[in-house]
Amino acid sequence: MTTYDIPRPTEGDVVELILDDHRLFESLLRDLRDATADREAAREALATVLIAHGEAEEAKVYAQLNRKRAITKGEAEHGEEEHAEGNEKLLALLECKGTDTQKFDDAVEELATALNHHIGEEEQTILNPAKTEVSEQVRQELGAAWATMRNQLLDEGAGSISNVRGIVAKAHREGLLPADDEGEEK
Repeated sequence: MTTYDIPRPTEGDVVELILDDHRLFESLLRDLRDATADREAAREALATVLIAHGEAEEAKVYAQLNRKRAITKGEAEHGEEEHAEGNEKLLALLECKGTDTQKFDDAVEELATALNHHIGEEEQTILNPAKTEVSEQVRQELGAAWATMRNQLLDEGAGSISNVRGIVAKAHREGLLPADDEGEEK
């Protein structure tokens, strides 16, 4: 079995740390598409780092960037909605029984579509303003806070199917995602 080494920075510019994770997501998605890769290991690694990354971003970065007026409350909320959508797609991927089925391939592509959209928007509307509107000292402080929470969540197994189910259910309750009987065509 392949084991993925998920980097665990403890400090740095929050923008650069987040960008590093975005590149890691893209690499893991490539492995999920590759029939010769250890897709189970890639799925587990992506689930863990994606959940830890997003939860830490929402708790430690978005609110601070809004307070510093680098981003608007609406941009932060949009980022949270996109995290919720990605988490829902991740849950569908985690619920696939095997990694060699069309259902699995379809779930990978749905997650990739949502994740690539979010990465593009976040890099343009949240990270670019953070680079220009927030001091390096604040970016370093945010980087340390984000990395600490992310690493703690990695240690706690943030990508477990039960945890992802709970996060998705909470997003539904909070209105970040449509109610289970809305918005989805059966």
